Amino acid sequence: MAVLKVIEVLSNSKESWEDATQKAVTQASKSVKNIRSVYVQEQSAIVDGDKVSEYRVNLKITFEVN
Repeated sequence: MAVLKVIEVLSNSKESWEDATQKAVTQASKSVKNIRSVYVQEQSAIVDGDKVSEYRVNLKITFEVN
């Protein structure tokens, strides 16, 4: 039986929601091992004038505890 834990992470990117998600996983993997999945709970964006200037994600990262 595996024991899983979930943490909530916020991330942002100037490129895309996908890039913000990847940045969160990359950063979290520096201190959390055995990441199994990512659930994007919420997406939002900052608009500057008529352009999206920043993409933001609120996600849950699930990892296995040894």
